[in-house]
Amino acid sequence: MLRVAVIGSGPSGVYTAQSLIGQQTVPDIEVYVLDRLPCPYGLVRYGVAPDHEKIKSLQNNLRTVLEHPKVRFLGNVEVGAPGLGVEELREIFDAVVFCVGAATDRHLGIPGEDLPGSHPATEFVAWYSAHPDAATVRFTLAARSAVVIGVGNVAVDVARMLSRGADELAATDMPQGPLGALADSRVEDVWMVGRRGPSQAKFTTKELRELGSLPGTEVLVRPEELALDPAYRDPGGLPAVGRRNVEVLRGWAERVAAAPAGPDAGAEGRGRRIHLRFFLRPAEVLGDATGVRAVRFERTAPDGRGGVTGTGEFEDIEGQLVLRSVGYRGTPQPGLPFDETTGTVPHLAGRVLRDGTPLPGVYVAGWIKRGPTGVIGTNRPCAKETALSLLADAPVLAERGSAEDPLAALIRAGQRPVPWPGWLAIEAAEAEWGRGLGRGTVKLPDWAGLLEAAHAAEMTR
Repeated sequence: MLRVAVIGSGPSGVYTAQSLIGQQTVPDIEVYVLDRLPCPYGLVRYGVAPDHEKIKSLQNNLRTVLEHPKVRFLGNVEVGAPGLGVEELREIFDAVVFCVGAATDRHLGIPGEDLPGSHPATEFVAWYSAHPDAATVRFTLAARSAVVIGVGNVAVDVARMLSRGADELAATDMPQGPLGALADSRVEDVWMVGRRGPSQAKFTTKELRELGSLPGTEVLVRPEELALDPAYRDPGGLPAVGRRNVEVLRGWAERVAAAPAGPDAGAEGRGRRIHLRFFLRPAEVLGDATGVRAVRFERTAPDGRGGVTGTGEFEDIEGQLVLRSVGYRGTPQPGLPFDETTGTVPHLAGRVLRDGTPLPGVYVAGWIKRGPTGVIGTNRPCAKETALSLLADAPVLAERGSAEDPLAALIRAGQRPVPWPGWLAIEAAEAEWGRGLGRGTVKLPDWAGLLEAAHAAEMTR
């Protein structure tokens, strides 16, 4: 029997488990999917926006894997300081695959970045997604103007959430606190700002188009900023997504050009406004101990090599709320080597390398392996590559022959795992809570509520 621990139950972890159980070369295999949270699905549950129900339905596919007879989900298992180390895991399992993602935000590295009212966008996402680590976070949304720094899909998500009406979100699983805050929101203007041009933005076209379909919200672009980008004027050489993005932006720009003079003319009285700005690099967050009041940007220009250069011209954009969305970064895992430059664990086809030599029985997949790139589907080939490496090593790995039941070993090590029935109990509790609120399923937003629901299932068995 080959026993494998997969650390992380998001797409990369579940796809790794699927690859391991879907092969025929090592039929005698058990995969234990361990997660720090009592709930599975990772960023599909806690990162995908609540109004993206089609993407969130991917949970059904992940569920099928986690309910497979050869797979066991165990939530509420802490790996790394202060939890289980690599050596402890290797005493319990024949192999360990780390699929822990990229857990922190990249910093801007500018003055004022940490002033009150300036937050990582992922903190805002965790709040409206009911991540239990964000249970004490509060966003009152009393700001009149919000600045979102970044032009990727996370930036689009938070701009959309700030602009979408609470009535439209009541049918989602958004927790009651954030839903009430959005209902009371005073935000009128949302500025989404990128340091480069529209052809280099990282959002996908579907997400971009959604901004233009929000009821009571107008999207505003400045044709003169778009025209600075040579690829915008001639998008023929762009990848398909870039060309489609340019087409959407061109449509909005033509509408603005046909409106009365002034970049924002005609916007008054039309509800909320989303301003898409380009070629502006953040230089300083302005404010004091009472909060932020604006972001100072330096105007940039294309440098002819795919980058931008500063022009020495500055512009302040008002904002009492600043959300920074400039990318993710992996964090060091206790007991594993780590490349500080890339924010990843060194590996060869998924085998973890220390000083160029593979660590026996230790593997990586997902963002901690390749960096925060790609979409959810990108995790499939990444996971398969790692699984194939592990399976090739299986004859040596299986020689260890760990005899103790992994669940018993984890409990002996001080863990209190939440198995699959505990997760099903959490699901039932969320459905019941939603019914009590006159809504559909509503997420439990804190650790105490999640663990109480999960452990209630233990009492009934």
